[in-house]
Amino acid sequence: MPRNTYLSSLSLFAGGVSLLWCLGVAQAQQAEKPPSPPPPTMPHTVYIDVSPKTDATAGQLPDPRVLQRPKNSPLPLSGVPLSPWPGFATMVVPSTDNYEGAKTFHKMELDSLSGGEAVSWLLPSEIDALRHTDMEDPYYVPTTGSSHLLPVIMPFRQRLQKKGFVFSFAYKGESMADINGGMRRGMDYVHELTLQMNFDLGKMAGLNGWSVHTLLMNRAGREVSHDRVGDYYVNLMEVYGLSGHVVAHLVDFYAEKKFLQNRMDITFGRMSLTHVFATSPLICSFMVTCSAPVALKVDPGFAVYPKATWGSRLRFRPTRDTLLQVGAYQVSPLASNPSGWSWGSEDSTGLMLPIEFTWQPFLTRNRLPGHYVFGYAHDTSRYPDVLGTKPANLVVNANRLHSAPMDMFWFEGDQMIYRRGGRNQMAGGYLMAGYIHNTPHVSSISDEAYGGLSFNSIFPNRVTDRLGILYSWYHVSHRKELGQMLARDAGLSLGEQVLAPQTDSHVIEAYYAIDAFPGVLIQPQFQYMIRPGETSHIPDAALVGLKVIANL
Repeated sequence: MPRNTYLSSLSLFAGGVSLLWCLGVAQAQQAEKPPSPPPPTMPHTVYIDVSPKTDATAGQLPDPRVLQRPKNSPLPLSGVPLSPWPGFATMVVPSTDNYEGAKTFHKMELDSLSGGEAVSWLLPSEIDALRHTDMEDPYYVPTTGSSHLLPVIMPFRQRLQKKGFVFSFAYKGESMADINGGMRRGMDYVHELTLQMNFDLGKMAGLNGWSVHTLLMNRAGREVSHDRVGDYYVNLMEVYGLSGHVVAHLVDFYAEKKFLQNRMDITFGRMSLTHVFATSPLICSFMVTCSAPVALKVDPGFAVYPKATWGSRLRFRPTRDTLLQVGAYQVSPLASNPSGWSWGSEDSTGLMLPIEFTWQPFLTRNRLPGHYVFGYAHDTSRYPDVLGTKPANLVVNANRLHSAPMDMFWFEGDQMIYRRGGRNQMAGGYLMAGYIHNTPHVSSISDEAYGGLSFNSIFPNRVTDRLGILYSWYHVSHRKELGQMLARDAGLSLGEQVLAPQTDSHVIEAYYAIDAFPGVLIQPQFQYMIRPGETSHIPDAALVGLKVIANL
């Protein structure tokens, strides 16, 4: 790509950031003082900013300046927003349980099965913030919260909540334009409308600890990766595909039960794996990796949002710094039941068995959270050999082909390195990295690695704005590459979408998310893809775009 084109691309992206940042200056957020400490008669109160200082704990308390939150923060003083949180899938939202009372410490997060620590116990005591006590609920909130376009209906929402019903309605629109490279220049647009509804059966029917979660969505538009860039593995726009082009696509319809005095919960029904496995709010702030890394999204047995399947998941915290979840899900082709409603039309091919372990330390006096996730899944379905069937004399007749099940491994790590703007998990800046590996014998993308950062409060008085930069590398299975080489050498076509034997590609994504107005997030985007289509026939592509999220 010529240097002048690089400069013009970056200038356009920077100009968009500057323009939209200026629009949000009118909403400049001024810090307010944290609330006063609770009285000594409430030693187990969950929602506290700063505990009363004593000689033993004075050096362990967070710096009050990092806990100051924006004056216009939509989060209540409790630190926990009204569930469901707009813009998040239902399984990202832990249920709020009001029925355990004084027997439990947490109201939102699960209590641990034991009162001790695991990996964090190896850390020096001055670094480990969990050494003496668990974190209060607000430290587990995975968002800064979200206000609403129509605050006038909040009293109505609160009346519904008291009766056991909460909802959110959100719009997400994305426009991306290929400004250089790829197959052709131009712009594509996609959008998504989501309606989330949670039913508290304890308040509605006296079934304490039970709740039902549903999510309906509508998607429309075209994907710039396919139309303009020339890549068919990596979707450069988040909001695309698997929607069935129906008015109301059913994603989630599942029940949840919390038991053992808030120490364990189980969900069962129709749900997406990527609502809970191999995902995080940080990963989903980027278009390319939401709602899971690409290497997992292209696996046919991994029910990626908005694809849902029948299944169940059990989740618990063995210790205060660890989380374990296991699941069992039906496997059906991603393209089956595109509307989400035709359950009888799905052909089951096997069983997906994921397990995921998370170490979640809180470091230093400012309680900087980290998430170190190790996951594994086994898909019992048998998939065809990616070597292919042509030329037959080299692969079929030579008995080189055999089907096999699929195994997936993932590591996803992030660590907050500074806190600013409150107690929730997004009130600060993170470094992040990850690696995914699939069985090369039956996988198109066998490996993926990524690394990046996500920082808030880059500009003064813009505490809830975020800057994100992520680099991703995608590697095509060597066995698939070998099959393509054999077909090419035999003079056979590789297909309309494959220009040469495929090896790897790279994507750099950058965004600046602006909390512009109540209920509106504006996010300018820049993406640069190296080797679209995983070959050298298309050297690169540069794109700029805009994401807008609005919450009713």
